[in-house]
Amino acid sequence: MSYTTLISIAELNQRLANANLVIFDCRFELTNTAAGREAYLRSHLPGAHYAHLDDDLSGTIIPGVTGRHPLPDPEDFMRWLGSRGVARETQVVIYDQWHGGVASRLWWMLKWVGHEHVAVLDGGWEAYLAIGLPLDEGEPDCVPQLYEGEIDQELVCPITQVHASPFLVDARAAVRYRGEHEPIDPVAGHIPGAQNLPFLENLTAEKCWRSKEELRVRFESVLEPSAIVDTTIYCGSGVTACHNILALRHAGLGMAKLYPGSWSEWIVDPLRPIIQEG
Repeated sequence: MSYTTLISIAELNQRLANANLVIFDCRFELTNTAAGREAYLRSHLPGAHYAHLDDDLSGTIIPGVTGRHPLPDPEDFMRWLGSRGVARETQVVIYDQWHGGVASRLWWMLKWVGHEHVAVLDGGWEAYLAIGLPLDEGEPDCVPQLYEGEIDQELVCPITQVHASPFLVDARAAVRYRGEHEPIDPVAGHIPGAQNLPFLENLTAEKCWRSKEELRVRFESVLEPSAIVDTTIYCGSGVTACHNILALRHAGLGMAKLYPGSWSEWIVDPLRPIIQEG
């Protein structure tokens, strides 16, 4: 059985011995970018490799041009996948601390290069740790693969097409969207025309993903189901927006587009319009 959106801890635990499985640990902290790797080396899911948001899942920042987490060159990304033992038919499972924001970024990037068999672990690291299942430490061995993907640029909305998108969604917290509080970027507010659907509202109070039915109701109350493929989603730097894209796909509503540069790219040009409600 292939998993293409989410996988439960019980389902993963039954498949840990499968040779066709590669797990990625994406734990990361913006305020201490070394913390995730250090935590990974102390303990992680059996056989998991570490994926660093800045080093592995992002390209080079160009001051005054890009946002905080530009996409890497796809050829570099595919070489990195192959070096971790990922082939085109590999089942990939990804997790992070708990909300799945960084894990969803890697999920989306795998979809971007045409990989179908990839899922985010529901509940993430904290839920797995709470159950008391076996853990590993250090880095695993692997057999490198030649990864040859097929880039799907239909999943990307470049900055030049943002205003042409019929539906634009901001996945950040409401206070950041309204411009009341901006803890990361130097300018507060949102892109004109964007609606706010905070990514954390895809989760339950127990920090697990809402059901397909709940997610479908959430998004259909704001977006036209027939136009999901024309919807563009952004966040602060093109990371947690992927959480909403995964939620839409899991709900059976299709794949929306990602604006990879997101708010942190939009604001590098002071001539681009912004809305501040706070």
